[in-house]
Amino acid sequence: MTDLYERHRAVIPDWVALYYKRPIEITHGEGRHVWDADGNRYLDFFGGILTTMTAHALPEVTKAVSEQAGRIIHSSTLYLNRPMVELAERIAALSGIPDARVFFTTSGTEANDTALLLATGHRRSNQILAMRNSYHGRSFSAVSITGNHAWSPTSLSPLQTLYVHGGVRTRGPFAHLSDAQFIEACVADLEDLLGHTHDVAALIAEPVQGVGGFTSPPDGLYAAFREVLDRHGILWISDEVQTGWGRTGDHFWGWQAHDRNGPPDILTFAKGIGNGMSVGGVVARAEIMNCLDANSISTFGGSPVTMAAGVANLAYLLEHDLQGNARRVGGLLLERLRGIAASVPAVREVRGRGLMIGIELVKPGTDEADPQAAAAVLEAAREGGLLIGKGGGHSTSVLRVAPPLSLTVAEAEEGASVLEQALRSI
Repeated sequence: MTDLYERHRAVIPDWVALYYKRPIEITHGEGRHVWDADGNRYLDFFGGILTTMTAHALPEVTKAVSEQAGRIIHSSTLYLNRPMVELAERIAALSGIPDARVFFTTSGTEANDTALLLATGHRRSNQILAMRNSYHGRSFSAVSITGNHAWSPTSLSPLQTLYVHGGVRTRGPFAHLSDAQFIEACVADLEDLLGHTHDVAALIAEPVQGVGGFTSPPDGLYAAFREVLDRHGILWISDEVQTGWGRTGDHFWGWQAHDRNGPPDILTFAKGIGNGMSVGGVVARAEIMNCLDANSISTFGGSPVTMAAGVANLAYLLEHDLQGNARRVGGLLLERLRGIAASVPAVREVRGRGLMIGIELVKPGTDEADPQAAAAVLEAAREGGLLIGKGGGHSTSVLRVAPPLSLTVAEAEEGASVLEQALRSI
């Protein structure tokens, strides 16, 4: 690996981070496991950043990709594309958005960028509300609405962004309040904020903040926000790049935990739908999606191969009730990890839902984030044969656990045991 690592450093930007003191090259995978170039086998609890959603080398997906590649790989959106239409029809129906239109991109960043283009064009405003501690991608527009300083490398922006309270339940000025009081305080803050501005285009929010460390507000917050937004004509964009497709277990989409007022105006998705293929997209009702008054296409968005993968992957997910599996196995894993954490002073909180779990580490006896401890646990878990991620708004002090949704009970127990040893090692 030393030779490949040196070659990587010679040609790849310094800001493209690598996990581990001795970075690994993953060469192949199967099910919930992957292997590195040295032949080491790992239980994968991160899925390429929540992207290998169903399983590695899932036969139904690899077969669909292979067969489509044997027919035609690329044609662009300038021609009719049967797999793209088929996947769009299914996603439109699943979105809950009336008279929905779907536009495919190649990533979550590009999906959010498109959603911002639609919202600002529809509302004729470049003012955006975003959540503190949020992350929405690495494009110029996306970093300008990212409320997590570690992932926003510039203050320059084509947008005017105002940040709202509410994405983090257990930190900040409202952390001591009950859930109902927390929502009330965040709504009052939003009302006050809107009293000092005008013509805001949209609020963009992750139902569960991904890079921010799997934090989330009490259920119902965004429904309460929606009542305020609707009075002002402000659109709601739900960033479902990490929360979509049943990962949270309780719901197919993250917005459904806040669904008193129905679906969002715009929904963005990516990651898991392609099970590793580059698929992202935007869903919006026709009047919003069709508001652009200039030509627009996508050269690679909606390619026949990635769409074939998406159709096959979505069919497998629904037929095998992987949302239900995420709820059942994720619930068991969450309780197991909370039991472990109860006797580990460095763990401040174990949170999440479904197979989207965060373990926040602090210096024992304080609320001070401990990124060194998180890095140490990441290394120890790898040595034990387990791959996990990390993130968090207060530096990278949150371990992120997000296995493929087909995880078995036995694999959940195996991963929890490795995590227990890794946590106790610090």
